[in-house]
Amino acid sequence: MSRGDATPTIAVTTGEPAGVGPELAATLLDGNWPGRIVLIGDRSLLEQRGARPVPEPQLLHVPLAAPCTAGRLDPANARYVLALLDAALEGCSDGRFDAMVTAPVHKGVINDAGVPFTGHTEYLAERTGTPLPVMLLVGGGLRVALATTHLPLAAVSAAVTAERLAAVLGILDADLRTKFGIAAPRILVCGLNPHAGEGGHLGREELEVIAPTLQRLQRAGLRLTGPVPADTAFLPERLAGHDAVLAMYHDQGLPVLKRAAFGQGVNVTLGLPIVRTSVDHGTALDLAGTGRADAGSLRAAVRLAFELCAARRP
Repeated sequence: MSRGDATPTIAVTTGEPAGVGPELAATLLDGNWPGRIVLIGDRSLLEQRGARPVPEPQLLHVPLAAPCTAGRLDPANARYVLALLDAALEGCSDGRFDAMVTAPVHKGVINDAGVPFTGHTEYLAERTGTPLPVMLLVGGGLRVALATTHLPLAAVSAAVTAERLAAVLGILDADLRTKFGIAAPRILVCGLNPHAGEGGHLGREELEVIAPTLQRLQRAGLRLTGPVPADTAFLPERLAGHDAVLAMYHDQGLPVLKRAAFGQGVNVTLGLPIVRTSVDHGTALDLAGTGRADAGSLRAAVRLAFELCAARRP
């Protein structure tokens, strides 16, 4: 482990202070975890929203920039949210933390504060000098990675290039080995078009881009199957023997995973030099402070972070 012992330490950023993150994070103090959890956030906020004291060893205190009311966004606290991420990244880089788990942030209010921000993934990639982060969703017995993420559907075809596919598949294969401990990953790759293009009658991306790229990577040693029609890719007989599925775009793969694991799904950012997992939901401002928010996804993200730490042990 990076800390020099066998007990991993997971940093949990508590996210947008007006959202459900602080109260969900406080629930992590109840649980028998296989290591140590450190919450990163404002002590008074966490204790108020979690209705419990936070023991000193389980807190890295970062003060709010302005008072916070549950459910009410305030751009004054945007830089506080980013400071939480910076503190977790710093700890992962210097060996105090073995992984980071992120509660949800609100992109809009950060941009309203004059800070260009497109999301956790892009922010962490920029801060770590990662040229291409890859989104992997885990849950319900599935691992689904995305070749493209938050793009308009009209822009997806142009983004599915041979260069991008090769890079994404290389990262997915490498991280399944190094972070998940899978010695020889098998990856099922979806086509872009209905029926995977049906021999070119429903689109030529499979013939001209996807299939040639997979063949080249197969010759280099990657264990790939595809391109397969997305409408049958998630049938049990198709999934059998595969460790992950690569979908071509966001809404091709994620509806299936969220149907299988909504509320228990975990977002893993591949390609980073650190382990980072996150929840599969947003800030849920309408639930903040009500005590009705479900911590299932955050707890699943923490469990997976500990599992990934164990898989990386030498």
